Amino acid sequence: MSNNKKRLASLDALRGMDMFWILGGQSIFAALFVLTGWQGWKIFEAQTLHSAWHGFTFYDLIFPLFIFLSGVAMGLRPKRIDHLPMAERKPIYIKAIKRLGLLCLFGVLYNHGWGTGIPADFGEIRYASVLGRIAIAWFFCAMLVWHCSLKTTALTGVGILLAYWLLLCFIPVPGGSAGELTPAGSWNAWVDQALLPGITYQNRPVDPEGILSSFPAIVNAIAGVFAGQLIAQSDKLGQWQVAGRLFAAGIVSLALGWLWDLQFPVNKELWTSSFVLVTVGWSAIFLAVFFTLVDILNGQKLAYPFVIIGANSIIIYLASSLVDWAFISRSVFGGIINAVPAHWQALISVCALLAVQLLVLHWMYKRKIIVSV
Repeated sequence: MSNNKKRLASLDALRGMDMFWILGGQSIFAALFVLTGWQGWKIFEAQTLHSAWHGFTFYDLIFPLFIFLSGVAMGLRPKRIDHLPMAERKPIYIKAIKRLGLLCLFGVLYNHGWGTGIPADFGEIRYASVLGRIAIAWFFCAMLVWHCSLKTTALTGVGILLAYWLLLCFIPVPGGSAGELTPAGSWNAWVDQALLPGITYQNRPVDPEGILSSFPAIVNAIAGVFAGQLIAQSDKLGQWQVAGRLFAAGIVSLALGWLWDLQFPVNKELWTSSFVLVTVGWSAIFLAVFFTLVDILNGQKLAYPFVIIGANSIIIYLASSLVDWAFISRSVFGGIINAVPAHWQALISVCALLAVQLLVLHWMYKRKIIVSV
């Protein structure tokens, strides 16, 4: 197996681990508590919930890790196209714009895929979305990679984080005050109320995937590009050296993020600059671990469930909103679930839910059906 294939398997495995929790994995700890009664499962379960406002949980990492990995894929095969004539660049730009638009459209579809459907009134549609933010971060990161040196790309990332910090902490919000990091009083809320069409998430003053907080998310992708560049040099540096550098960089980023938290709190919904550094740190650490397990130690077979999720991550993410997997799993495994003792039923139900999705993904993977945007 070539290094490129191994790296892709490593990325798919980590992407799949990321998606696993969205597909139903987050319910495992609650089910284990029902089965065993051990209070320790409650601690793990708390990590599968988003932070209420300031703070950080494992579940807060899922979204930025996905953005980081989109940057890693770009960094493995970076290309400058600014030297090409426009006739050659135009198809690349058109493809990028199509991807941006399609992911934003899929994001709207996901938002309204919970049984009610997209409203007929354009003003009642939620346009901001997870997929939309992934698309925006990828698109602007791609423009930088395609047209700028790595130094310029890095400086742009640093500039975004500093500018975002200065805006949110030191410049007064119109009609408000400087440094107001509350759901209703922040710059994010003001911009979303003034410029974001349609509705916000749960009709909150600030949308967690709103306009302003999409800018620092670009830095998660930029950081991924540098991680991908490092992995691309593994033949020259050695795989263990690459894994060690990734892990060390993750520790440094974590330390800087929590140090910045003392003045600019880690906050997912505002996507603060400190949140970017903390999530980049954990992303680099997880990438180092998966690169070691999958690439260096050849653990592809053990990582297979994650690989098949990661290979079709966008389609299974959409399906988590558009397909009633719980109904399907009950239709297939309902008899078994009802037959086991009551304290086992919660865990078996979670396993059944994951099993039907993994069976579909396994079928697609074996037939080389990979849906990408």
